[in-house]
Amino acid sequence: MKIEQIYTGCLAQGAYYIESDGEAVVIDPLREVEPYIQKAARNGATIKYVLETHFHADFVSGHLDLAKKTGATIVYGPTAKPGFAAHVATDGEVLKVGKVTFKVMHTPGHTMESTCYLLADESGKDTGIFTGDTLFIGDVGRPDLAQKVIAALTQEKLAAHLYESLQYKIMPLADDIVVYPAHGAGSACGKNMSKETTDTLGHQKATNYALRKGLTKEQFIQEVLTGLTPPPAYFPLNVLMNIKGYDSIDEVLQRGRHELTPDAFEAAANETNALILDTRDAQVFAKGFIPNAINIGIDGSFAPWVGTMIPDVKQEILLVAEPGREEEVITRLARVGYDFTIGYLKGGFDAWKAAGKETDTITSVTADEVADALKKNDMHILDVRKKSEYDSEHVVAAENAPLDYINDSMLLVDKSKQYFVHCAGGYRSMIFISVLKARGYNNLVDVKGGFKALKESGNFKITDYVCPTTLL
Repeated sequence: MKIEQIYTGCLAQGAYYIESDGEAVVIDPLREVEPYIQKAARNGATIKYVLETHFHADFVSGHLDLAKKTGATIVYGPTAKPGFAAHVATDGEVLKVGKVTFKVMHTPGHTMESTCYLLADESGKDTGIFTGDTLFIGDVGRPDLAQKVIAALTQEKLAAHLYESLQYKIMPLADDIVVYPAHGAGSACGKNMSKETTDTLGHQKATNYALRKGLTKEQFIQEVLTGLTPPPAYFPLNVLMNIKGYDSIDEVLQRGRHELTPDAFEAAANETNALILDTRDAQVFAKGFIPNAINIGIDGSFAPWVGTMIPDVKQEILLVAEPGREEEVITRLARVGYDFTIGYLKGGFDAWKAAGKETDTITSVTADEVADALKKNDMHILDVRKKSEYDSEHVVAAENAPLDYINDSMLLVDKSKQYFVHCAGGYRSMIFISVLKARGYNNLVDVKGGFKALKESGNFKITDYVCPTTLL
């Protein structure tokens, strides 16, 4: 038996490939399915099942393309109602793959169809459980997402279901079983999960707040709901894509691969409602970019921030990327349902500049320069980190304007005043400034290195550290 976790840092997401005696399953695959197909081909294995733990909110799964290309059967747990051919398994049903088996364990709570798959090895011993978003390392799935899709559900009802799933389905299992979750630290599907991506169930029973002995249902509901913030707006849109279906990744890539000269790119920008998305490094972007372009760097938490900043997954996108990375960007956009990239700038920003087209810049300064400016003028500092980060520790003079809720945060900004804008390290502050600059805010200055640089400079009074109860 072979078990492989395929972890994608951008989404903090774990997919799984399990193989036994020439047969394989893939659990919660990403949108681009060729790596799974190639892996099976190299091993001479046939992908028999695509196991889905639930209808995902934070990414578009690759179940449809993978099933179509391999003939594998898509499997969901009880109560799922997919809009395509799939096997909706019964609670306790056993699926045989080579010499191993997967037992279907219906564990509602994160969503009502949420299901875990209990793996037994060749000898029949339970060795691993693939928990999806039901159980994470150090945390459990948030129970407030499905209510965005099914109005009759409340987060309290879902939390009660989750408590029963954990207490009566998962807790009785053996301590030496390995937990394989769908997400790790950085995902918005849980509040405070660990950076570790696997663990034994016994260790989780001893350390995970949601699995502690003597925890009552009422206590669990209160604790699991504490610290939740509204989920990203794209979550329910991804859920619907996963339920109803979507275009093949091959079609998405073909649509986005259009090379556009600077003239053609400019014409497309003027003739459509396309958003210009520049995915270069934040400091590179600051030195020169196409007017009204939004910066979300590819080398960061790209897909989740695209989903947070761009409200409509059907938004047409014109792409500016480092030459040679265009297809990577198109693929990573598709992971979260943004399928309508309509072309990219051939030769990147350098080609635009060489063509003599109009450009724009953003001022970016060091922490020492911020300190010097504050001595001379009555300047303002905006901290665009999450509220939980700000509450934990911040510059005393800074006002919190979270990027997560930029439409509310921009109400704090006076166009006539100048602001120094920072996040933790410089990635999110450039997103914030580029979005507001496109809306006519021209007095925002980026702080290189973010809060870390401000703190380490020793020039600013910092609040006492308070350990956060949530990382949302």
